Amino acid sequence: MQGYRQLSELTSFTSRAHNMAVNGETNLISREYAADKLTTKQKTKIRKPMVEKMRRDRINSSINQLRNLLEQEFQLLQPDSKPEKADILELAVKFLKQQICSQPQNNKSYQRKDYRDFSQGYSKCLHETLAFLSFHRVEEHMQLKLINHFHCLDTQPTSTPVSSPHSKGPGPLASTKILWRPW
Repeated sequence: MQGYRQLSELTSFTSRAHNMAVNGETNLISREYAADKLTTKQKTKIRKPMVEKMRRDRINSSINQLRNLLEQEFQLLQPDSKPEKADILELAVKFLKQQICSQPQNNKSYQRKDYRDFSQGYSKCLHETLAFLSFHRVEEHMQLKLINHFHCLDTQPTSTPVSSPHSKGPGPLASTKILWRPW
């Protein structure tokens, strides 16, 4: 009979606590009490499980996002089984390694194509410029100066900045008698 009485008292107490919580009275009392009476160590002890749960939720959310992104790969590798978290992470690491290894090769091919396109454009522009100079009978001294300038720009590596067209000093071909022509 005594066990029954303790159970009914406990039920009565939890019922009253529930009613107070619904009304918001418990939250106010417990917050005021917690702020005044708890030490920093106790607050940390209460906060730690909440922070850990939030951390685990973030990890699980990220793994679920990876699972959704890599779902087709899992179907190819293991069509009848559900992938575990470790499988998902291993496949993601494998995929990222493949992406990193293939990236420099793709980058080099783009650079070669860009350089080829630049060279073709530069050659066409130079050809048009020389045709203009020939057609309009510009002074030979000026033609030689322009051709030297264009030749210097064409032989410079692409990573160095282009020098100013107003720079002083003789060009590398100014002293030679051979006239460079692109055709």
